[in-house]
Amino acid sequence: MPTSSSAPHVVIIGGGFAGLYAAKRLGREPVSVTLIDRRNHHLFQPLLYQVATAALNPSDIAAPIRSILRKQRNTRVILGDVTAIDTNRKVVTMPDGELAYDFLIVATGATHSYFGNDQWETFAPGLKSIEDALEIRKRVLLAYEAAEKETDPTKRSALLTFVVVGGGPTGAELAGALAEIGRHAMERDFRAIDPTSVRVILVEGIDRVLSSFDPSLSRSAEAQLREIGVEVRTNCRVTSIDARGVTIGSETIEAATVLWGAGVQASPIAKYLGAPLDKPGRVVVESDLSVPGAEDVFV
Repeated sequence: MPTSSSAPHVVIIGGGFAGLYAAKRLGREPVSVTLIDRRNHHLFQPLLYQVATAALNPSDIAAPIRSILRKQRNTRVILGDVTAIDTNRKVVTMPDGELAYDFLIVATGATHSYFGNDQWETFAPGLKSIEDALEIRKRVLLAYEAAEKETDPTKRSALLTFVVVGGGPTGAELAGALAEIGRHAMERDFRAIDPTSVRVILVEGIDRVLSSFDPSLSRSAEAQLREIGVEVRTNCRVTSIDARGVTIGSETIEAATVLWGAGVQASPIAKYLGAPLDKPGRVVVESDLSVPGAEDVFV
């Protein structure tokens, strides 16, 4: 997979915020740039929860990477999935061939982490892609559709119970949006559902939501979530998730819809670099973001 330019070749893996920013900054530099992503669009992830809750359409938060970089004559975009990186030979491998680089930027982001309980993913999808958002949207809407015609009170209660695991930004946003939908939006369309019967439960393992923010902001966010009807449960650890719902300690909450926002881990591609990794799988880098022992690779 040759390149036609004799200029230094910079390969960027990942078309998210970091990868796209790097590509745009290199647009006027005397280099040749190749950006590789497994999808052909850049995704504005902070608004994914609005796609998941049907407030926005996928096209509202996704833009073609080629369109974004179209004016950069030194940049090309490749749709592909990197399966290996050889830092000695300075090549990246994709299913259809190899691509040589002079400098490599790895900006592949993170994936869901179920903390060793990968079997939970089937019952509690996370939110990292448009596909995830549409799957969550489908589950939420189908739960309301089923509840509309369900006559058994216990089954209806489970259908109208939504549990969000993880009180970070994604979890808090999802829980808030689900509460707003349950209390306001759905009553216009579902005649047999009492809005006050909708339960949205946000479960966080430590003592406050949004723990990466200032404590005062956490308290304010929790108060606002409670005000719109979210049941916020802090210092609670989920011990099981299955088709029935979630188990927190000795308590089982029957819920047809469980969503995951509790943790992430580094992209598996980091393992290809052969560099030291921390516990979540992130590459340990130098102060300039280069990989120890590979000064031409940046993460």
